[in-house]
Amino acid sequence: MSGRFILNGSYHLDGFFDEMFAAKDEVRPHYRALHQQLAEMTPEVFDERRRAADASFLYQGVTFTVYAEEEGVERVFPFDLVPRIIPESEWSHIERGLRQRVTALNLFLHDVYHSQRILAERVIPADLVFGARHFRREMIGIDVPRDIYAHVVGTDLVRDAQGTYYVLEDNVRSPSGVSYMLENRQAMKRIFSRLFARHGVRPVDHYPQELLAALRAVAPVPAADPCVVLLTPGTYNSAYFEHSFLARQMGIEIVEGRDLVVHDDRVFMRTTQGLQAVDVIYRRVDDDFIDPLAFRSDSMLGVAGLMNAYRAGNVTLANAIGTGVADDKAVYAYVPEMIRFYLSEEPILQNVPTYLGCHDEDRAYMLDHLDELVVKCANESGGYGMLIGPHASGAERQEFAQRIRAQPRNYIAQPTLALSRHPTYVDGLLEGCHVDLRPYILCGERVTIVPGGLTRVALRRGSLVVNSSQGGGSKDTWVLTA
Repeated sequence: MSGRFILNGSYHLDGFFDEMFAAKDEVRPHYRALHQQLAEMTPEVFDERRRAADASFLYQGVTFTVYAEEEGVERVFPFDLVPRIIPESEWSHIERGLRQRVTALNLFLHDVYHSQRILAERVIPADLVFGARHFRREMIGIDVPRDIYAHVVGTDLVRDAQGTYYVLEDNVRSPSGVSYMLENRQAMKRIFSRLFARHGVRPVDHYPQELLAALRAVAPVPAADPCVVLLTPGTYNSAYFEHSFLARQMGIEIVEGRDLVVHDDRVFMRTTQGLQAVDVIYRRVDDDFIDPLAFRSDSMLGVAGLMNAYRAGNVTLANAIGTGVADDKAVYAYVPEMIRFYLSEEPILQNVPTYLGCHDEDRAYMLDHLDELVVKCANESGGYGMLIGPHASGAERQEFAQRIRAQPRNYIAQPTLALSRHPTYVDGLLEGCHVDLRPYILCGERVTIVPGGLTRVALRRGSLVVNSSQGGGSKDTWVLTA
Protein backbone atom coordinates (compact mmCIF):
# COMPACT_ATOMS: atom_id res chain seq x y z
CA MET A 1 0.00 0.00 0.00
CA SER A 2 1.22 3.50 -0.74
CA GLY A 3 -0.11 7.02 -1.15
CA ARG A 4 -2.55 8.92 1.00
CA PHE A 5 -5.07 7.02 3.01
CA ILE A 6 -8.60 8.37 3.18
CA LEU A 7 -8.37 10.08 -0.21
CA ASN A 8 -7.81 6.89 -2.17
CA GLY A 9 -11.23 7.10 -3.85
CA SER A 10 -12.49 3.78 -2.44
CA TYR A 11 -14.92 5.28 0.06
CA HIS A 12 -18.58 5.44 -1.00
CA LEU A 13 -21.67 6.75 0.77
CA ASP A 14 -24.16 4.41 -0.95
CA GLY A 15 -27.23 6.33 0.25
CA PHE A 16 -26.70 5.75 3.99
CA PHE A 17 -26.32 8.47 6.60
CA ASP A 18 -22.57 8.78 7.04
CA GLU A 19 -21.20 9.97 10.37
CA MET A 20 -18.15 11.67 8.83
CA PHE A 21 -19.35 12.87 5.41
CA ALA A 22 -22.40 15.04 4.68
CA ALA A 23 -21.87 14.36 0.97
CA LYS A 24 -19.09 13.17 -1.27
CA ASP A 25 -15.98 15.24 -0.46
CA GLU A 26 -17.96 17.24 2.14
CA VAL A 27 -16.68 16.49 5.64
CA ARG A 28 -18.92 17.30 8.60
CA PRO A 29 -17.43 20.21 10.62
CA HIS A 30 -16.71 18.19 13.77
CA TYR A 31 -14.73 15.62 11.75
CA ARG A 32 -12.48 18.00 9.82
CA ALA A 33 -9.41 17.77 12.06
CA LEU A 34 -9.62 13.96 12.11
CA HIS A 35 -10.13 13.82 8.36
CA GLN A 36 -7.10 16.02 7.80
CA GLN A 37 -4.85 13.81 9.92
CA LEU A 38 -6.08 10.65 8.20
CA ALA A 39 -5.58 12.30 4.81
CA GLU A 40 -1.95 12.97 5.71
CA MET A 41 -1.36 9.42 6.89
CA THR A 42 -0.12 6.63 4.65
CA PRO A 43 -1.75 3.19 4.85
CA GLU A 44 1.55 1.81 6.15
CA VAL A 45 1.58 4.17 9.13
CA PHE A 46 -2.09 3.56 9.90
CA ASP A 47 -1.60 -0.21 9.70
CA GLU A 48 1.40 0.01 12.02
CA ARG A 49 -0.68 1.88 14.60
CA ARG A 50 -3.54 -0.58 14.21
CA ARG A 51 -1.17 -3.49 14.93
CA ALA A 52 0.15 -1.60 17.96
CA ALA A 53 -3.42 -1.26 19.28
CA ASP A 54 -4.09 -4.98 18.75
CA ALA A 55 -0.86 -5.90 20.52
CA SER A 56 -1.77 -3.60 23.40
CA PHE A 57 -5.20 -5.20 23.74
CA LEU A 58 -3.67 -8.68 23.66
CA TYR A 59 -1.11 -7.72 26.31
CA GLN A 60 -3.81 -6.17 28.51
CA GLY A 61 -6.02 -9.25 28.12
CA VAL A 62 -8.87 -7.27 26.55
CA THR A 63 -10.77 -10.34 25.37
CA PHE A 64 -14.18 -11.95 25.08
CA THR A 65 -15.32 -15.54 24.59
CA VAL A 66 -17.57 -16.85 21.81
CA TYR A 67 -19.47 -19.78 23.30
CA ALA A 68 -21.22 -20.67 20.04
CA GLU A 69 -18.00 -21.77 18.36
CA GLU A 70 -16.71 -25.27 18.96
CA GLU A 71 -13.31 -24.15 20.15
CA GLY A 72 -14.79 -21.66 22.64
CA VAL A 73 -11.66 -19.56 22.39
CA GLU A 74 -10.97 -16.18 23.91
CA ARG A 75 -10.47 -13.49 21.31
CA VAL A 76 -8.98 -10.03 21.39
CA PHE A 77 -11.86 -7.56 21.22
CA PRO A 78 -11.82 -6.09 17.67
CA PHE A 79 -11.04 -2.38 17.79
CA ASP A 80 -11.13 0.12 14.92
CA LEU A 81 -8.83 3.14 15.11
CA VAL A 82 -11.12 5.65 13.39
CA PRO A 83 -13.07 7.24 16.27
CA ARG A 84 -16.69 8.29 16.20
CA ILE A 85 -17.15 11.98 17.01
CA ILE A 86 -20.32 13.51 18.49
CA PRO A 87 -20.67 17.31 18.77
CA GLU A 88 -21.75 18.76 22.10
CA SER A 89 -25.19 19.89 20.88
CA GLU A 90 -25.98 16.40 19.60
CA TRP A 91 -24.81 14.79 22.83
CA SER A 92 -26.92 17.18 24.91
CA HIS A 93 -30.04 15.91 23.11
CA ILE A 94 -29.02 12.28 23.67
CA GLU A 95 -28.27 12.91 27.33
CA ARG A 96 -31.66 14.53 28.00
CA GLY A 97 -33.41 11.63 26.30
CA LEU A 98 -31.49 9.01 28.27
CA ARG A 99 -32.16 10.71 31.63
CA GLN A 100 -35.85 10.83 30.82
CA ARG A 101 -35.91 7.21 29.73
CA VAL A 102 -34.04 5.71 32.69
CA THR A 103 -36.18 7.71 35.11
CA ALA A 104 -39.34 6.28 33.56
CA LEU A 105 -37.91 2.74 33.57
CA ASN A 106 -37.13 2.90 37.29
CA LEU A 107 -40.61 4.27 38.03
CA PHE A 108 -42.08 1.42 35.98
CA LEU A 109 -40.06 -1.21 37.84
CA HIS A 110 -41.14 0.17 41.23
CA ASP A 111 -44.75 0.29 40.07
CA VAL A 112 -44.99 -3.26 38.68
CA TYR A 113 -43.52 -4.68 41.89
CA HIS A 114 -45.81 -2.57 44.10
CA SER A 115 -49.15 -0.92 43.23
CA GLN A 116 -49.14 -1.92 39.51
CA ARG A 117 -50.99 1.27 38.64
CA ILE A 118 -49.81 1.23 35.01
CA LEU A 119 -51.38 -2.21 34.61
CA ALA A 120 -54.61 -1.33 36.41
CA GLU A 121 -55.07 1.64 34.09
CA ARG A 122 -54.35 -0.60 31.09
CA VAL A 123 -51.54 1.51 29.74
CA ILE A 124 -49.57 -1.73 29.33
CA PRO A 125 -51.34 -5.11 29.04
CA ALA A 126 -50.94 -6.99 32.33
CA ASP A 127 -50.44 -10.32 30.59
CA LEU A 128 -47.51 -8.86 28.64
CA VAL A 129 -45.74 -7.96 31.90
CA PHE A 130 -46.68 -11.08 33.88
CA GLY A 131 -45.74 -13.22 30.89
CA ALA A 132 -42.28 -11.70 30.62
CA ARG A 133 -39.56 -14.26 31.24
CA HIS A 134 -37.71 -11.99 33.66
CA PHE A 135 -40.67 -10.76 35.69
CA ARG A 136 -40.04 -11.98 39.24
CA ARG A 137 -43.06 -12.42 41.48
CA GLU A 138 -40.59 -12.85 44.37
CA MET A 139 -39.89 -9.10 44.11
CA ILE A 140 -43.48 -7.97 44.65
CA GLY A 141 -43.64 -5.76 47.73
CA ILE A 142 -39.88 -5.59 48.28
CA ASP A 143 -38.60 -2.06 48.81
CA VAL A 144 -35.17 -1.19 47.46
CA PRO A 145 -32.99 1.81 48.48
CA ARG A 146 -34.01 5.08 46.80
CA ASP A 147 -36.56 3.05 44.76
CA ILE A 148 -33.79 2.41 42.22
CA TYR A 149 -33.90 -0.95 40.45
CA ALA A 150 -31.72 -0.29 37.41
CA HIS A 151 -28.47 1.18 38.73
CA VAL A 152 -26.46 0.53 35.56
CA VAL A 153 -28.19 0.83 32.19
CA GLY A 154 -26.82 0.46 28.67
CA THR A 155 -29.23 1.85 26.09
CA ASP A 156 -28.53 1.02 22.45
CA LEU A 157 -29.04 3.89 20.00
CA VAL A 158 -29.08 3.80 16.21
CA ARG A 159 -29.47 6.45 13.51
CA ASP A 160 -31.63 6.15 10.43
CA ALA A 161 -31.03 7.40 6.89
CA GLN A 162 -31.86 10.97 7.96
CA GLY A 163 -29.49 10.86 10.95
CA THR A 164 -32.27 10.74 13.57
CA TYR A 165 -31.41 8.85 16.76
CA TYR A 166 -33.70 6.00 17.86
CA VAL A 167 -33.58 3.70 20.88
CA LEU A 168 -33.09 0.15 19.65
CA GLU A 169 -33.25 -1.51 23.07
CA ASP A 170 -32.62 -1.00 26.78
CA ASN A 171 -30.21 -3.26 28.67
CA VAL A 172 -31.06 -3.11 32.36
CA ARG A 173 -30.00 -6.50 33.73
CA SER A 174 -26.19 -6.38 33.54
CA PRO A 175 -25.15 -4.37 30.48
CA SER A 176 -21.64 -5.19 29.35
CA GLY A 177 -18.99 -3.47 27.27
CA VAL A 178 -18.02 -0.50 29.43
CA SER A 179 -14.51 -1.87 29.98
CA TYR A 180 -13.99 -1.82 26.22
CA MET A 181 -15.10 1.82 26.16
CA LEU A 182 -12.42 2.63 28.75
CA GLU A 183 -9.69 0.53 27.12
CA ASN A 184 -10.49 1.99 23.70
CA ARG A 185 -9.89 5.47 25.08
CA GLN A 186 -6.56 4.51 26.60
CA ALA A 187 -5.43 2.95 23.32
CA MET A 188 -6.42 6.06 21.37
CA LYS A 189 -4.56 8.34 23.78
CA ARG A 190 -1.40 6.31 23.29
CA ILE A 191 -1.64 5.98 19.52
CA PHE A 192 -3.18 9.35 18.50
CA SER A 193 -1.93 11.63 21.26
CA ARG A 194 -1.41 14.53 18.83
CA LEU A 195 -4.98 14.24 17.59
CA PHE A 196 -6.35 14.45 21.14
CA ALA A 197 -4.44 17.68 21.60
CA ARG A 198 -6.31 19.19 18.64
CA HIS A 199 -9.77 18.19 19.89
CA GLY A 200 -11.60 19.06 23.08
CA VAL A 201 -12.68 15.50 23.91
CA ARG A 202 -14.68 14.99 27.08
CA PRO A 203 -13.14 12.35 29.38
CA VAL A 204 -14.56 8.92 30.23
CA ASP A 205 -11.81 7.77 32.61
CA HIS A 206 -13.87 8.68 35.68
CA TYR A 207 -16.54 6.04 34.96
CA PRO A 208 -15.29 3.53 37.59
CA GLN A 209 -15.35 6.21 40.29
CA GLU A 210 -18.85 7.29 39.23
CA LEU A 211 -19.97 3.66 39.29
CA LEU A 212 -18.57 3.15 42.77
CA ALA A 213 -20.25 6.36 43.98
CA ALA A 214 -23.60 5.17 42.57
CA LEU A 215 -23.22 1.79 44.29
CA ARG A 216 -22.28 3.34 47.62
CA ALA A 217 -25.26 5.70 47.39
CA VAL A 218 -27.69 2.76 47.41
CA ALA A 219 -26.28 0.97 50.46
CA PRO A 220 -29.17 -0.29 52.62
CA VAL A 221 -28.01 1.80 55.61
CA PRO A 222 -26.21 5.12 55.02
CA ALA A 223 -22.57 4.65 55.95
CA ALA A 224 -19.32 6.50 55.44
CA ASP A 225 -17.65 3.50 53.80
CA PRO A 226 -20.11 0.74 52.83
CA CYS A 227 -18.56 -2.53 51.68
CA VAL A 228 -19.14 -3.02 47.94
CA VAL A 229 -18.18 -6.20 46.07
CA LEU A 230 -18.52 -7.38 42.48
CA LEU A 231 -20.06 -10.84 42.12
CA THR A 232 -18.88 -12.72 39.02
CA PRO A 233 -19.84 -16.16 37.70
CA GLY A 234 -16.12 -16.86 37.44
CA THR A 235 -13.17 -16.91 35.10
CA TYR A 236 -14.96 -18.87 32.38
CA ASN A 237 -17.63 -16.24 31.87
CA SER A 238 -17.36 -14.41 28.53
CA ALA A 239 -17.24 -11.01 30.29
CA TYR A 240 -14.79 -11.96 33.05
CA PHE A 241 -12.22 -9.51 31.73
CA GLU A 242 -14.71 -6.72 32.32
CA HIS A 243 -15.63 -7.97 35.80
CA SER A 244 -12.00 -8.06 36.96
CA PHE A 245 -11.22 -4.78 35.20
CA LEU A 246 -14.06 -2.89 36.90
CA ALA A 247 -13.36 -4.36 40.33
CA ARG A 248 -9.71 -3.37 40.01
CA GLN A 249 -10.56 0.14 38.81
CA MET A 250 -13.06 0.67 41.64
CA GLY A 251 -10.70 -0.78 44.24
CA ILE A 252 -13.24 -3.35 45.45
CA GLU A 253 -13.13 -7.12 45.88
CA ILE A 254 -14.23 -9.40 43.06
CA VAL A 255 -15.96 -12.46 44.50
CA GLU A 256 -17.64 -15.66 43.40
CA GLY A 257 -20.65 -17.17 45.12
CA ARG A 258 -18.46 -19.45 47.23
CA ASP A 259 -16.74 -16.37 48.71
CA LEU A 260 -19.98 -15.12 50.28
CA VAL A 261 -22.10 -16.55 53.07
CA VAL A 262 -25.44 -15.50 54.58
CA HIS A 263 -25.91 -15.61 58.36
CA ASP A 264 -28.92 -14.17 60.22
CA ASP A 265 -30.09 -12.52 56.99
CA ARG A 266 -26.78 -10.67 56.59
CA VAL A 267 -24.27 -11.24 53.79
CA PHE A 268 -20.62 -11.74 54.68
CA MET A 269 -17.46 -12.11 52.63
CA ARG A 270 -14.87 -14.69 53.61
CA THR A 271 -11.47 -13.06 54.12
CA THR A 272 -8.19 -14.17 55.65
CA GLN A 273 -9.10 -12.06 58.70
CA GLY A 274 -12.53 -13.66 59.06
CA LEU A 275 -16.00 -12.67 57.89
CA GLN A 276 -16.64 -9.12 56.66
CA ALA A 277 -20.15 -7.70 56.29
CA VAL A 278 -21.16 -6.80 52.72
CA ASP A 279 -23.55 -3.91 52.01
CA VAL A 280 -23.78 -3.72 48.20
CA ILE A 281 -23.29 -6.43 45.58
CA TYR A 282 -22.69 -5.33 42.00
CA ARG A 283 -23.77 -8.61 40.56
CA ARG A 284 -22.92 -9.96 37.13
CA VAL A 285 -24.78 -13.20 37.80
CA ASP A 286 -28.24 -13.66 36.27
CA ASP A 287 -31.38 -13.87 38.41
CA ASP A 288 -31.80 -17.60 37.82
CA PHE A 289 -28.43 -18.40 39.36
CA ILE A 290 -28.19 -15.81 42.15
CA ASP A 291 -29.64 -17.92 44.98
CA PRO A 292 -30.17 -21.71 44.74
CA LEU A 293 -32.73 -21.58 47.56
CA ALA A 294 -34.93 -19.07 45.71
CA PHE A 295 -34.39 -19.81 42.01
CA ARG A 296 -32.48 -22.60 40.27
CA SER A 297 -31.55 -25.19 42.88
CA ASP A 298 -28.73 -26.54 40.70
CA SER A 299 -26.88 -23.21 40.59
CA MET A 300 -23.28 -23.28 41.76
CA LEU A 301 -22.79 -19.58 41.02
CA GLY A 302 -24.96 -17.87 43.58
CA VAL A 303 -25.25 -17.49 47.35
CA ALA A 304 -27.68 -19.60 49.36
CA GLY A 305 -30.02 -17.39 51.38
CA LEU A 306 -29.16 -14.18 49.51
CA MET A 307 -32.83 -13.45 48.75
CA ASN A 308 -33.66 -13.63 52.47
CA ALA A 309 -31.02 -10.99 53.20
CA TYR A 310 -32.32 -8.95 50.27
CA ARG A 311 -35.94 -9.12 51.47
CA ALA A 312 -34.82 -8.12 54.95
CA GLY A 313 -33.23 -4.98 53.50
CA ASN A 314 -29.74 -5.89 54.67
CA VAL A 315 -28.01 -5.90 51.29
CA THR A 316 -28.46 -4.06 47.99
CA LEU A 317 -28.20 -5.89 44.68
CA ALA A 318 -27.29 -3.87 41.63
CA ASN A 319 -29.04 -4.25 39.39
CA ALA A 320 -32.10 -5.39 41.35
CA ILE A 321 -33.64 -8.82 40.90
CA GLY A 322 -36.41 -8.63 38.30
CA THR A 323 -35.13 -5.66 36.31
CA GLY A 324 -35.17 -7.85 33.21
CA VAL A 325 -38.90 -7.24 32.79
CA ALA A 326 -37.96 -3.72 31.65
CA ASP A 327 -35.62 -4.86 28.89
CA ASP A 328 -37.97 -7.50 27.54
CA LYS A 329 -38.22 -6.53 23.86
CA ALA A 330 -42.02 -6.68 23.92
CA VAL A 331 -42.24 -4.45 27.00
CA TYR A 332 -39.73 -2.11 25.29
CA ALA A 333 -42.46 -1.17 22.82
CA TYR A 334 -44.34 0.55 25.68
CA VAL A 335 -41.51 2.70 27.07
CA PRO A 336 -42.86 5.83 25.30
CA GLU A 337 -46.16 5.20 27.09
CA MET A 338 -44.29 4.81 30.39
CA ILE A 339 -42.72 8.23 29.86
CA ARG A 340 -46.10 9.82 29.21
CA PHE A 341 -47.73 7.98 32.13
CA TYR A 342 -45.13 8.60 34.84
CA LEU A 343 -43.56 11.88 33.72
CA SER A 344 -46.35 13.55 31.72
CA GLU A 345 -43.78 14.28 29.00
CA GLU A 346 -43.31 13.38 25.38
CA PRO A 347 -40.36 11.05 24.69
CA ILE A 348 -37.21 12.89 23.66
CA LEU A 349 -35.77 9.77 22.02
CA GLN A 350 -38.19 7.67 20.01
CA ASN A 351 -38.38 3.88 19.78
CA VAL A 352 -37.84 2.06 16.53
CA PRO A 353 -41.36 1.16 15.25
CA THR A 354 -42.11 -2.29 16.69
CA TYR A 355 -44.61 -5.05 15.90
CA LEU A 356 -45.56 -7.46 18.68
CA GLY A 357 -46.19 -11.11 17.90
CA CYS A 358 -48.74 -11.32 20.71
CA HIS A 359 -51.02 -8.80 18.95
CA ASP A 360 -53.07 -10.46 16.23
CA GLU A 361 -52.86 -7.58 13.77
CA ASP A 362 -49.13 -7.10 14.30
CA ARG A 363 -48.49 -10.84 13.99
CA ALA A 364 -50.35 -11.02 10.68
CA TYR A 365 -48.25 -8.14 9.36
CA MET A 366 -45.03 -9.79 10.60
CA LEU A 367 -45.84 -13.06 8.87
CA ASP A 368 -46.75 -11.32 5.61
CA HIS A 369 -43.60 -9.15 5.56
CA LEU A 370 -40.83 -11.38 6.91
CA ASP A 371 -38.72 -10.56 3.88
CA GLU A 372 -38.69 -6.87 4.96
CA LEU A 373 -38.40 -7.05 8.74
CA VAL A 374 -35.89 -7.80 11.47
CA VAL A 375 -37.42 -10.36 13.84
CA LYS A 376 -36.06 -10.70 17.38
CA CYS A 377 -36.67 -13.07 20.24
CA ALA A 378 -37.98 -11.03 23.19
CA ASN A 379 -35.36 -12.24 25.65
CA GLU A 380 -32.24 -13.01 23.62
CA SER A 381 -29.19 -10.76 23.39
CA GLY A 382 -25.83 -10.65 21.66
CA GLY A 383 -27.37 -10.85 18.19
CA TYR A 384 -28.74 -14.36 18.81
CA GLY A 385 -32.32 -15.46 18.09
CA MET A 386 -32.66 -12.90 15.29
CA LEU A 387 -33.77 -12.98 11.66
CA ILE A 388 -32.76 -10.22 9.25
CA GLY A 389 -35.48 -10.78 6.69
CA PRO A 390 -33.95 -9.17 3.58
CA HIS A 391 -30.75 -11.20 4.03
CA ALA A 392 -32.40 -14.48 5.07
CA SER A 393 -33.17 -17.47 2.89
CA GLY A 394 -36.70 -18.68 2.24
CA ALA A 395 -36.10 -21.64 4.53
CA GLU A 396 -34.93 -19.38 7.35
CA ARG A 397 -37.97 -17.15 7.02
CA GLN A 398 -40.25 -20.19 7.01
CA GLU A 399 -38.60 -21.49 10.17
CA PHE A 400 -39.13 -18.14 11.93
CA ALA A 401 -42.75 -18.03 10.79
CA GLN A 402 -43.28 -21.36 12.55
CA ARG A 403 -41.59 -20.04 15.69
CA ILE A 404 -43.76 -16.90 15.72
CA ARG A 405 -46.96 -18.93 15.34
CA ALA A 406 -45.91 -21.34 18.09
CA GLN A 407 -44.79 -18.67 20.61
CA PRO A 408 -46.13 -15.29 19.50
CA ARG A 409 -45.36 -13.59 22.86
CA ASN A 410 -41.68 -14.40 22.33
CA TYR A 411 -41.18 -12.40 19.14
CA ILE A 412 -41.18 -8.82 17.94
CA ALA A 413 -40.34 -7.34 14.55
CA GLN A 414 -38.95 -4.01 13.41
CA PRO A 415 -38.30 -2.42 10.02
CA THR A 416 -34.84 -2.98 8.58
CA LEU A 417 -33.27 0.38 9.34
CA ALA A 418 -30.64 1.87 7.08
CA LEU A 419 -28.26 2.18 10.04
CA SER A 420 -25.75 5.02 9.84
CA ARG A 421 -22.28 4.15 8.70
CA HIS A 422 -18.82 5.23 9.71
CA PRO A 423 -15.42 5.02 8.01
CA THR A 424 -13.81 1.81 9.25
CA TYR A 425 -10.59 0.01 8.40
CA VAL A 426 -11.37 -3.21 6.50
CA ASP A 427 -8.70 -5.18 4.61
CA GLY A 428 -6.42 -2.22 4.05
CA LEU A 429 -9.07 0.32 3.04
CA LEU A 430 -11.55 2.63 4.74
CA GLU A 431 -15.09 1.42 4.16
CA GLY A 432 -18.46 2.56 5.44
CA CYS A 433 -19.58 0.09 8.13
CA HIS A 434 -22.81 0.20 10.13
CA VAL A 435 -22.59 1.40 13.74
CA ASP A 436 -24.69 1.79 16.85
CA LEU A 437 -23.98 3.49 20.18
CA ARG A 438 -24.34 2.18 23.73
CA PRO A 439 -24.09 4.99 26.31
CA TYR A 440 -23.94 3.93 29.96
CA ILE A 441 -26.26 5.50 32.53
CA LEU A 442 -25.64 5.26 36.28
CA CYS A 443 -28.40 5.78 38.85
CA GLY A 444 -27.46 6.41 42.46
CA GLU A 445 -27.76 9.67 44.33
CA ARG A 446 -28.27 11.20 40.89
CA VAL A 447 -28.35 10.10 37.26
CA THR A 448 -24.87 10.20 35.71
CA ILE A 449 -24.01 9.63 32.05
CA VAL A 450 -20.37 9.41 31.03
CA PRO A 451 -20.06 11.35 27.75
CA GLY A 452 -19.86 8.95 24.83
CA GLY A 453 -20.21 5.24 25.32
CA LEU A 454 -19.31 2.20 23.29
CA THR A 455 -19.67 2.58 19.53
CA ARG A 456 -20.07 -0.90 18.09
CA VAL A 457 -19.34 -1.51 14.43
CA ALA A 458 -20.26 -4.32 12.03
CA LEU A 459 -16.88 -5.36 10.61
CA ARG A 460 -18.30 -7.79 8.06
CA ARG A 461 -19.10 -6.11 4.75
CA GLY A 462 -22.79 -5.25 4.49
CA SER A 463 -23.60 -6.68 7.92
CA LEU A 464 -26.10 -4.93 10.20
CA VAL A 465 -25.08 -6.96 13.29
CA VAL A 466 -22.60 -5.10 15.49
CA ASN A 467 -22.26 -7.62 18.35
CA SER A 468 -18.75 -8.92 18.93
CA SER A 469 -20.11 -12.47 19.10
CA GLN A 470 -21.39 -11.99 15.54
CA GLY A 471 -18.26 -10.50 14.00
CA GLY A 472 -18.55 -6.91 15.24
CA GLY A 473 -16.02 -4.65 16.90
CA SER A 474 -15.86 -1.24 18.54
CA LYS A 475 -14.59 2.32 18.21
CA ASP A 476 -13.67 5.04 20.65
CA THR A 477 -16.46 7.61 20.96
CA TRP A 478 -15.51 11.26 21.31
CA VAL A 479 -17.95 13.81 22.67
CA LEU A 480 -16.58 17.27 22.01
CA THR A 481 -16.55 20.01 24.63
CA ALA A 482 -17.78 22.65 22.20
